[in-house]
Amino acid sequence: MINQEKIAALINSSNYISRDLSWLQFNYRVLYQAQMSSRTVFERLKFLAITASNLDEFFMIRVGSLYNYIDYGKRRTDYSGLREDQFKQKLFQDVHDFSKQQSELLLDELQPEFENNGFKILDVKDLNDNEREHVDKYFNRMVFPMLTPMVYDTYHAFPVLQNLLTIFGVVTTDKREETGNRRKISFVQIPKNLPKFFQIEREDYWVFVPIESIIEAHITRLFRNVEVESVDLFRLTRNGDFTLDESDDLDTDFLNELKSKLRTRKTGRVVRMEITENPSPMLREVLMERFDIDEDNIFESPVLLDHTRYWQIVGHKAFAYLQPTSPQFTTPVAMQSIKKGDSDNIFDRLKKQDIFLHHPYNSPDTMLELLEAAADDPKVLAIKMTIYRLAKDSRVTKALLAAVESGKQVSVLFEVKARFDEENNLQEAKKLQEAGCFVIYGMSAVKTHTKLMLVVRNEGDQVTRYAHLGSGNYNESTAKLYTDIGLLTSKEAYGEDVSEFFNAITGHSQPKRYNQILTAPRQMRKGFINLIEQEAKNAKDGLPSGIMIKVNSFQDDKMMDALYAASQAGVKIHLIVRGICCIRPGREGLSENITVRSIVGDFLEHTRLFYFHNNGDPIVYGGSADAMTRSFDRRIESQFEIVDPLCKKEAINILDFNLKDNVNSFVMNEDGSYTKQTIKEGDRSFNVFNEFYNVTQKVVNKSKIF
Repeated sequence: MINQEKIAALINSSNYISRDLSWLQFNYRVLYQAQMSSRTVFERLKFLAITASNLDEFFMIRVGSLYNYIDYGKRRTDYSGLREDQFKQKLFQDVHDFSKQQSELLLDELQPEFENNGFKILDVKDLNDNEREHVDKYFNRMVFPMLTPMVYDTYHAFPVLQNLLTIFGVVTTDKREETGNRRKISFVQIPKNLPKFFQIEREDYWVFVPIESIIEAHITRLFRNVEVESVDLFRLTRNGDFTLDESDDLDTDFLNELKSKLRTRKTGRVVRMEITENPSPMLREVLMERFDIDEDNIFESPVLLDHTRYWQIVGHKAFAYLQPTSPQFTTPVAMQSIKKGDSDNIFDRLKKQDIFLHHPYNSPDTMLELLEAAADDPKVLAIKMTIYRLAKDSRVTKALLAAVESGKQVSVLFEVKARFDEENNLQEAKKLQEAGCFVIYGMSAVKTHTKLMLVVRNEGDQVTRYAHLGSGNYNESTAKLYTDIGLLTSKEAYGEDVSEFFNAITGHSQPKRYNQILTAPRQMRKGFINLIEQEAKNAKDGLPSGIMIKVNSFQDDKMMDALYAASQAGVKIHLIVRGICCIRPGREGLSENITVRSIVGDFLEHTRLFYFHNNGDPIVYGGSADAMTRSFDRRIESQFEIVDPLCKKEAINILDFNLKDNVNSFVMNEDGSYTKQTIKEGDRSFNVFNEFYNVTQKVVNKSKIF
């Protein structure tokens, strides 16, 4: 066992917060949403499912990465100051506590509310005779033909048990066998394409029967003429962390390498085993030995494994009327003054005024309107864009295909390494390539994470470039769920920058600098540190100063050190960081002038903005990059300066509203924990997820941070 006091002292002595421990604090903030009694039971189940999905990915990637060090004897010291084995024990202990809270929440608070909200989760034994008959027919017709029992003994190799599948471990006894071979273990994997619940409609409510309960009730169909001694459920999480090594071998088939590495996710090293309480000692021992895991890796659960299953209930059509609905999209501020009868041509509008978009409050249709108009317009010569993730049945893909069919030059940098979307991206990229698009399948050494689109249009006496620069993916589905920003513009400086950027990634050009954008991996960190240092200089010279940054994650030590130095110089610094935050705020002599808060609520905060006071003439950047080492060094990213006065005020208004929020905000403490902000007596509630639907030009003109 680890010495808790020594570990706590070591962690507290570091100037940085552990990335992984900080991530766990973030998942607690998501779990808090599931604990809110003011939310409907369906919302609470949704957030519980999100915490489970988050935890699956965390084990696959972050814990998988940790095991890459442990298994191969590599040294790793976490920001907490802990070595790999110490850190593993601390991390797993904290995750066990988190998992216990998930289960208690489900059992003590959510399940008692199910029936009052029109549904129950019942085992087969709790059904009436008629319902059991329906279940029997379903099992015989749909389930039984898909199941394959796999025995493990001296004659049969240990089967491949797949990642994130729920699996039965069945111990059987055959008294006809010789004494030493009577007891055997078999495995039955539940296919992922089977629904998690069988649905039954009763007069007053719906019944959801877990697929495991159905299979277990019929388990003897799979094990005839032997005695079933025990039946236990378990679920494995395997190491899914991999990197694509840069290769100088021009004959290497990069796409085949990617496909090969994707297959390792199914058979990678086991990093977590969830299992029902009090399992068969024989099964437990065999699994621990086979997968080389210890007690830390084993999570015994009193409830159904895999909380992600609750999406089936949350999304059920019978409860659609109980789901909260968002207000109608609002008109972007720059378009609110357009009168009926004015030109609705997107190209004409952008010649007059840049358009700042804030999703999901503004519809993604405005950006899609530019792309679809470009695909259809005979004056458009070329379309170029980067793609990281796409919606199913994507309007983006359809528009690009239409553009190719109409004879336009279409170039797409398609990042096929977008985690967990690799296979879908490969398929979409192939579709575009076969239609005649010039497709680049990412770049082997780095991920292309930037979000840029360029439309080149022949307008008679000149060629005009229209650009979209954003923080979010070109995915019209997630644009309704994630908060993101985008800029639509026809300004020549942006068009020139985006053209240069595409030339750099599709050819052999290396621009020394851009007009209005900072790019990674070459110049972004240096550019931001220069701006931070200028604020520190202004503070030392007695001039007004201030920094505010809104990102998903903050982890880069060089950026943190620059902010620490600026804080010590007297610069007030506000950070809005939704997820991981490794900077330590409010420490005497280090960061007294730094505050950190996280906003977690109805939408997933995905906006990235960087604000620098600049002695009263603010410099504001927005774009695709977080303040992560990977973003600066191992990704192609871009941040664009927002220069249009109205658009800049809109960006500042986002930051201003984030500071005012007192409904969804969690304030980070010096020790890395978070405290939920409460509404002070006499103050009105300010919920950013509501207030952004009421933004007008009058509102943004009043925005101010420092």
